[in-house]
Amino acid sequence: VLAEANPARYGSLWRWFDEVYVLLELLLQQHYLARCSASFSENFYSLKRIPLGEGTRRPLATAGLPKRQHWKSLLLLVLVPYLKGKLEKLVSSLREEDEYSIHPPSSSWKRFYRAFLAAYPFVNMTWEGWFLIQQLCYILGKAQHHSPLLRLAGVRLVRLTAEDIHALETKLAGATSGQTHSFTSRVQLAVRKALGGIAFSLSTGLSVSVFFLQFLDWWYSSENQETIKSLTALPTPPPPVHLDHEPSSALLPKLKTVCPLCRRIRVNATALSTSGYVFCYRCIYSHVKAHQRCPVTGYATELQHLVKLYSPES
Repeated sequence: VLAEANPARYGSLWRWFDEVYVLLELLLQQHYLARCSASFSENFYSLKRIPLGEGTRRPLATAGLPKRQHWKSLLLLVLVPYLKGKLEKLVSSLREEDEYSIHPPSSSWKRFYRAFLAAYPFVNMTWEGWFLIQQLCYILGKAQHHSPLLRLAGVRLVRLTAEDIHALETKLAGATSGQTHSFTSRVQLAVRKALGGIAFSLSTGLSVSVFFLQFLDWWYSSENQETIKSLTALPTPPPPVHLDHEPSSALLPKLKTVCPLCRRIRVNATALSTSGYVFCYRCIYSHVKAHQRCPVTGYATELQHLVKLYSPES
């Protein structure tokens, strides 16, 4: 929004959006891996990572991962999606350039990126197929991981136990109540609190955002639109019931373009918002000012209920 509103000042934010995003993602995932032995989304679903080969012994979530598995997990969580997104953007830009290329057909650069564009769909299909096969094996009980990236990181996912949850709560309470006197320790504690607050806000906002997106998806779905159309396509309600039976009450003319008061073609058509009937502006203004009611229905009316109508003919 800032980049669109003021591109001269904030345009760099849009140009470096991916890099800023991956930096924030790196800080978020580092905080959760160090604190909960899980990524942000895994912690949201009460999961944790443990190293392969642990058997029945499962360390607490607060113990953290070994350094090797920790850095592998961090790089695979942040770097791989970033590089994949950059590659997709590069392929998209190369395809657009290929359509409006100024390179000669026989140039080496032209042959190179045409070969790259031809090979990319097969590489992408192999990558996605690898993930699909791994997920099928996981569903059938033939694999411990639902994602190949977990195997590359040397970890697997398990559910948080009651001991894990208690240890996380104790660690959070200890970090909050701990008294530190050195400036460096206070800065570190402030940074941890800030990251914890941001992470908590993201986790809370995520559930609200998911609900809101589902609501928008339902609201704009074709089935819901058909329901709305069926409700709005109801017949027009009948005109107001005539409440005034006095002899002086105006009767409706047969022609719709005639004013019920002066019985002539309407001039400066004006409607009464209280009843919906249309009159000449001069006629209805004088009548409402004198009687404070609709001349046809007898509904109580004031001058602010006059609504002038403008047609293309006038």
